[in-house]
Amino acid sequence: MKEIRNIIAAYDRLKLEKIPLALAAVVHIEESSYRRIGARMLVAANGTWTGGISGGCLEGDALKKSKLAIHKNTPTTVIYDTLEEDENQIGIGLGCNGKIEVLFSPIDINNSQNEVEQLKEIVLQNKACILLKIIESFDAPQLLGQTTIVSEQIQDLNFGGIDLEKIKTAIQSVRIKRRPQIIALNNLLHQSLKLLVEYIRPETRLVIIGDNYDVMAMIGVANELGWQIHLVGNQQKISKVLYAKSKKVYAYEHVDAVPIDEYTAVVFMTHDFNWDKILLPKIIEKNPPYIGMLGPKKRAQKMAEELHTMNLKQLDIFHSPVGLDIGAETPEEIALSIAAEIIAIFRKRSGQSLKKRLGTIHTRFQIIQSLD
Repeated sequence: MKEIRNIIAAYDRLKLEKIPLALAAVVHIEESSYRRIGARMLVAANGTWTGGISGGCLEGDALKKSKLAIHKNTPTTVIYDTLEEDENQIGIGLGCNGKIEVLFSPIDINNSQNEVEQLKEIVLQNKACILLKIIESFDAPQLLGQTTIVSEQIQDLNFGGIDLEKIKTAIQSVRIKRRPQIIALNNLLHQSLKLLVEYIRPETRLVIIGDNYDVMAMIGVANELGWQIHLVGNQQKISKVLYAKSKKVYAYEHVDAVPIDEYTAVVFMTHDFNWDKILLPKIIEKNPPYIGMLGPKKRAQKMAEELHTMNLKQLDIFHSPVGLDIGAETPEEIALSIAAEIIAIFRKRSGQSLKKRLGTIHTRFQIIQSLD
């Protein structure tokens, strides 16, 4: 979401200057790729860009292809194939070893429904959204690159002449698995299409409970990750800097007012056992997917004993000691280990070293060949 926000900010600025724009987006990958489906790069005709579609090996050529899309005012798809050891191939020797399909689409700044404007709408909704994008349409080139947001009432959707019944199951699957799918299908005009069903997560919301000096390190890491920060503590102790970096600040007594949903992580950093004992049950009632609490195992055991009705030992969402085991010592290292654990929990991963992972790093991507 941070990259999308950066793209929107750049778009708003360049739109005022009336500089022609194009959006490069990763729409399909095979084997290894530094970035995943949904990675975006906004390119201006003056040569500036925001975001990225790789680790740096493709951006130079993507800049040229984006300018060409702007000049022709026509979307185009380019496949970067580094599976074969071809020394002339872009990206070879830079660790890609995959096939990456990128869609380059000119952005009509006068169209209130262009893709960036739709991304704005998604950000404003502040919830998980599904974005449909036509990524292949040989029979109907005018449809290539078209996008739409899927509302809760899918029957209201009119997009690309597609039979809604054919994509309902795929959309539901993407919502559940939180991973994109590509569907090959024919629309009602019998035009052959490929449709990307993209899952866009909202910002991760981090609720920090505490007001000591180590909170700054946690906020620093969260801010770098683009997380939305809510801070709970003694408001008289909280500095102007922390106020500025937080979306909202609450007193301990008003913890019930903190918004918590399925994308919220809560970290207790009070260093005060009594406050934790008072506030922890209130947070548990809200059932966030992650609760972490600073302190050694003995402290967590004592908390479990005194809050015996909460059964903390059997509570999967409760993590104390908090963070991954990386030998963290400084506040910054501790904050890093906590953030890494939150990401692992939210992505349903173990947090172990990747070299110990069996199989591929990412789930292999398959195209649903036909929904006829």
